[in-house]
Amino acid sequence: MIGASSDGDADTPTMRLDRLLVYLRLARTRSGAIRLIATGTLRRNRIRVQRASERIGIGDVLTLQSGSQVRVIEVLSLPERRASPAMARSHYRDLDP
Repeated sequence: MIGASSDGDADTPTMRLDRLLVYLRLARTRSGAIRLIATGTLRRNRIRVQRASERIGIGDVLTLQSGSQVRVIEVLSLPERRASPAMARSHYRDLDP
């Protein structure tokens, strides 16, 4: 579910981080997304994420570490549901160095 930003700007849509990771196909399930967040290797705008319920909005930059690979992505839009991999990639942009 897409909600409003918690910083007072009611026009800015946001989404729970765990749900976003599943919709963007960066995690298979919400429990898998929660485990990824619990490892402490996920950052939002260079700040370590501590809660799966953290709100993510358009323009946020996520840094994910999986094994020896690091992915840096910028959220371009918030998906309504989990879709095909090609559709999921249309919602973010890779910023890998």
